[in-house]
Parts: sequence; structure tokens; C-alpha cells
Amino acid sequence: MPAVSTDLEYLEGVHPPLGPVLEEMLKSGRSEGVPIVQPAVGRLLRVLVTAVAPKRVLEIGTAIGFSTLWMASALPAGGRIDTIDPDRSRTDRARRYWLRAGVTDRVRVINEPALRVLPRLAPGIEFAFIDAIKTEYSAYLDALLPKMAPGGVIAVDNLTWSGRIAAGEHDENTEALRAFNETFLHHEQLEATILPVGDGVGLGAVRPHA
Repeated sequence: MPAVSTDLEYLEGVHPPLGPVLEEMLKSGRSEGVPIVQPAVGRLLRVLVTAVAPKRVLEIGTAIGFSTLWMASALPAGGRIDTIDPDRSRTDRARRYWLRAGVTDRVRVINEPALRVLPRLAPGIEFAFIDAIKTEYSAYLDALLPKMAPGGVIAVDNLTWSGRIAAGEHDENTEALRAFNETFLHHEQLEATILPVGDGVGLGAVRPHA
């Protein structure tokens, strides 16, 4: 049986190239230590957005806009992403990348803390992606669920946390993610799973209201 790393190398090589803007974002993010999703997660997000065809997408955690671009490139006509991040220096960089990629008109940036923004959003969000402050993941979910459309999908990054959760580590972020995973997988409003893609991606479909 081939090693897992060999399989991952094969899969990385057989996919189409990222394209110049995504490739530049990936290199910059990695060299500067900016928290961006792994390409495998980006591809998954693009497939999911293509399948769901949402008109309303919410992203919690923009950084330099890497995951935003993966999703924006798959939006249907008239679709839009609201992406939340209080760090204006990073979202200004993101806007320059999106302009080069031709998706600026599909993205709206909200430069405020997510927990301040979520309560005032209108309901009907069809796809959401969480990738921000790990200790706030459970609070994001609580605030987001009333805003989701029935049948909507919530994706969440970093749910294996580079092996720290399974290894039993006990720092603040790891404990918060471990608790989130339990809540996410057993939530009565979600049909949920966690996939070993990238750093662990949670997917939850919102059950129709009873």
C-alpha cells in the first residue's frame, strides 16, 4: 500500500495548476505566515460552491482573500460573498488580488469583528465558511445558524489542527476546537461530518426547520 504522503503528492500533481493569482497568493501567504487554506481546501470550497450555487455566501475570516477567491470564482450569476475581517491591511491586499482575478464585483468586505456583524445579518445565507479566531468558532456557529437557509451548507477549516487535537494537547485554541468538533458533529440542526482534507474540514448541512 502506498504511503498517504505519496497519495497526496499524486493528487496535488494531477490537479490543474492554480493559476497566476492564486499561485502568487499561496506563495505570499506561506512565506509571510498568513493563515490561508491549503489548496486542497480551496478546491473543495470551489466544488461545493459550484454544487450549491448559492446567491449568498458568508465568509468569516478573509486574511488576504485566498479562500474568498476560490469561492468567488464558482459563484452563479448574481451571487455574492460577504467576507468578514477587521484587519484592513489584509483585506486591502485581498482586494488587489481579487481585482486582478476579475471577481471584485462579487465580494463585499465587512471590516468588523464577526461576532458584532453576525447578529445583524439578514437570514437566508446559503453557504458559509468559517476560518477565523479558533476560540470563537462555537460562538460563530451559534450566531450563524439562525441566519442560514434550510439546506444551506456550513464549511469550517482547521478542525484537526495539525494533529494537536488527536494528540491530546491542551492549549486554548486546541481545547476550543475540540469542543467545537463535538458540538458541530452532534448538533441537532446539522447533518455534519469532518473530512481529513487539508487541516480538517467540517461540512454541515442545515436541516429544514421542524
